[in-house]
Amino acid sequence: MNKSLLDNPKNVRFEDLLNICRQLFGEPRIRGSHHIFKTPWQGEPFINLQRDGKIAKPYQVRDVKRALEKLEAKHGK
Repeated sequence: MNKSLLDNPKNVRFEDLLNICRQLFGEPRIRGSHHIFKTPWQGEPFINLQRDGKIAKPYQVRDVKRALEKLEAKHGK
């Protein structure tokens, strides 16, 4: 996975972010335009991506980055 992709939250394609989340958390539950991922913890960060064009919303990229950091800390990477 290309973690450096998440370093610029204003320039991440939605499809790329969606693929990262699928690798980390499996397939999402989809409600309308929302892609909701189940995480192995309760509480934040929640991963709920909403398509709004080709580029992901910066706050969604930051949430995924926080989730990735939480996963790495949990698994000692």
